[in-house]
Amino acid sequence: MTARTTAPRPDGPAPLDLALDRRTVLRLGGGLVALGTLAACTDGSAPTTTASPRPTASGPWEPPADPMAFPDGFVWGAATSAYQVEGSTKADGRGPSIWDTFAAQPGRIADGSTGDPAADHYRRWAADLDLMKALGLGAYRFSVAWPRVQPTGSGKANPKGVDFYRRLVDGLVSRGIHPAITLYHWDLPQPLQDAGGWPVRATAQRFADYASIVFDALHDSGARWLTINEPKTTASVGYGTSAHAPGADDVEQYAAAVHHQLLAHGLAVQAFRASGATGDIGIALNLMPVYPTTDDAAAATRRVDGVENRLYLDPVLRGTYPDDAIGDLAGQIPASRPAFDALVHDGDLATISAPIDVLAVQYYGVSGVDASGQYQQVAPTSLASWQQVRPEGLYDLLTRITADYPDAPPLVITENGIPDPDAQGTTDDGQRLDFLRRHLQQAARAIGEGVDLRQYYVWSLLDNFEWAQGYTQRWGIVRVDFDTQRRTPKSSAQWYSGVIRANAVSPG
Repeated sequence: MTARTTAPRPDGPAPLDLALDRRTVLRLGGGLVALGTLAACTDGSAPTTTASPRPTASGPWEPPADPMAFPDGFVWGAATSAYQVEGSTKADGRGPSIWDTFAAQPGRIADGSTGDPAADHYRRWAADLDLMKALGLGAYRFSVAWPRVQPTGSGKANPKGVDFYRRLVDGLVSRGIHPAITLYHWDLPQPLQDAGGWPVRATAQRFADYASIVFDALHDSGARWLTINEPKTTASVGYGTSAHAPGADDVEQYAAAVHHQLLAHGLAVQAFRASGATGDIGIALNLMPVYPTTDDAAAATRRVDGVENRLYLDPVLRGTYPDDAIGDLAGQIPASRPAFDALVHDGDLATISAPIDVLAVQYYGVSGVDASGQYQQVAPTSLASWQQVRPEGLYDLLTRITADYPDAPPLVITENGIPDPDAQGTTDDGQRLDFLRRHLQQAARAIGEGVDLRQYYVWSLLDNFEWAQGYTQRWGIVRVDFDTQRRTPKSSAQWYSGVIRANAVSPG
């Protein structure tokens, strides 16, 4: 990778060189990237840590001795995304995306790989659906590749691309698996980026046009529709740094990409309502609890919470932007707030806050914050050095959304997972199994306290192309041999299948 940063250790002055990777959220305080020191796991044991400052909020919790049951009708699923699993990036009229362009540039991807062949899902989808059925999955979340459906990002649909997703949806329905369709999971058509990408307002309208094509093509699927996947990651890591496509490394583009993605979401919701397509619709937000690490860090932590969470929750659920996320104070995005406000036209916030049917939450961990707005380690980390593993944080997040946004729609968890401890991967993935067990316990705990959580999707179904990390990180509950494309369910997949059958998670 080419984007790296150093940050002081929370327990000493020695710096550690860190690679920005997949879901790394841009940590910009005082104009600097500040990631904190996050030590990666290197073996099959539990995640490791070098420091343990004081997490707050819910505090420690022990599960009950008996299995924790989920409500009747709770839906269990698994998730993937198009660029990470499909491969066949030049097949049947598919156009180039920003990730095709980015991955082709030397030094961008850790192992020099690309999204082709990935897990070859474009050709092996039927066998993958059979595998899902064998595991007992009730739902499958996948994304539609925008450049496969609309190769240039505008104009007529590509019939072969549309036909692929029609076959995929029909195959799911025939197997009794409910489709959850994400319209955008980071694969912006390259011609739209050439015209300015997400920092340009016109891209939001292009997205609405594309969404209408997909709604029309799959109108009878009864799907759970999700408009934009993790607008925070696209804006912060793709436009605010050079670590993800398109690698703009410009904080003003970061801020503009936030607003225009959210506007695109709202326009797509309007298009869905007008289309007559069946199902329901929402947005997928990656959210992260942050905790002050010292008594004087409360103000900076509040601002970081604005950057991580309220910059997306408030406009979608309240029709306002928080006043503390952008500016020159510790923990804020150091962009121009007047310039950001000028992007917001009359009626935009009403469009963005159009009622949605579901709020999709993606949870990977937590962070601490010090008084200078820098991110600090407060929990063990995984092989993905940005991921601080604290299952209680999921409970904190779900209950916080319910308390702070009482009019929020029902919640679903659409991503939650951990990588294998090394690039080779394993089928005996006890670390992931324990991770999933402890997070599902926290989800059940939140439901027991009144959180309206309806679905859970593990990330990910398959080992795949892990963005800037290429094939050096394996997040699947099913191992993929990338030489032969053989699929082997891991221990976590077998365990998860048991959870689905029981509709309950055991204490150990």
